Amino acid sequence: MPPPAIVLAAGEGTRLRPLTKHRPKPMLPAATKPILAHVLDVLIDAGVTDITVVVGHGSERVRSHFGPTYRNVPLAYVTQERQLGTGHAVLAAEEAVDDTFLVVYGDQIADGDLVRSVATTHEAGAAATLGLARRSDLSRYGGVALEDGRVTEIVEHPSENGSYRLNAGVYAFEPGIFDAIRAVEPRSGERSLVDAIDHLLANDEPVRGVVSDGLWVDAAYPWDLLRVSIELLEADGFDGAAPTDPAAQPAVHETAVIREPVAVDADCEIGAGAVIGPHVSLGANATVESNAVVERSVIDRDGRVGANATVIECVTGVGAEIGPGSTIPGGPGDVRVGDRIYEDRDLGALLADRVRDRGGATYAPGAIVDVGSTIEAGTTVRDRR
Repeated sequence: MPPPAIVLAAGEGTRLRPLTKHRPKPMLPAATKPILAHVLDVLIDAGVTDITVVVGHGSERVRSHFGPTYRNVPLAYVTQERQLGTGHAVLAAEEAVDDTFLVVYGDQIADGDLVRSVATTHEAGAAATLGLARRSDLSRYGGVALEDGRVTEIVEHPSENGSYRLNAGVYAFEPGIFDAIRAVEPRSGERSLVDAIDHLLANDEPVRGVVSDGLWVDAAYPWDLLRVSIELLEADGFDGAAPTDPAAQPAVHETAVIREPVAVDADCEIGAGAVIGPHVSLGANATVESNAVVERSVIDRDGRVGANATVIECVTGVGAEIGPGSTIPGGPGDVRVGDRIYEDRDLGALLADRVRDRGGATYAPGAIVDVGSTIEAGTTVRDRR
């Protein structure tokens, strides 16, 4: 039986604003369901039956969506009142465990085999076991040096990627990790879980690593949501089929064209002559009207794509409407995140919750539209607004 798991789902995801303005990052869509749902699926499929979810920003969104059980597995919740780092989040759940336990991030999707390997490989005498992934580019993540299965070094944003494995955010710990977290001085007011693991290494505590070649995806920036959904749609065993409830089946017009892989959730409607896919995810109750074209996009629940619209590499929030005849031609484009501009990113546009596009609009690659905005007919949308 795998040990209990603590899922860290308290973060806001500031680099994903405005999508995270009213909901936490783990509740953003990955294909047709929240990222956190995929994380819980992986744990449950690995046999975990004791799960504690650490919530914070937008906590009621998490609690109301999942409730006290998920797939017949009880869920306990603890609240991280202030988001003061991953180590601080683990400390918030200290009373939920008294022996070996797993920790996973609620906003990163790891392969189920990696979770099982970490749980089964963790040995008596080891202070921690880290789940690692092989990736060619670690510039945005932490790198881990491994020798004969033992972790020797953790480096933030390593420049020599070939010598390191990606820290996939899947851990097995002994209760001593709590003392290690408290022993490390906070940086910029935050307690880091990785700093606590460094503390274990500095004190010659045995820290092991397990490497996987399987799925690992993280949505740190708006364009990552497209990549996450595409990788899920391409993953072996992913089921993007329509709901099993006959009453909730999508209504797809006989002249519509579906180009796999796609994921279509309950009560969607796809009109005459519409072309959907490849790599499209339609959330519950989404509508694509006649002769619209949607490719490589994530349309969240209650979204609408108007007749004759062209939508490529687009991410929408809940209830966003793309008007008839509007054009989102796709990336690459320059995307403004905070006070920084990221060049040549594959993002056609991001329309946050409840955006209203009245039709005939054109979106420059990388355009981002804030929550509740109205785009008047015939407008050209550039940058952020």
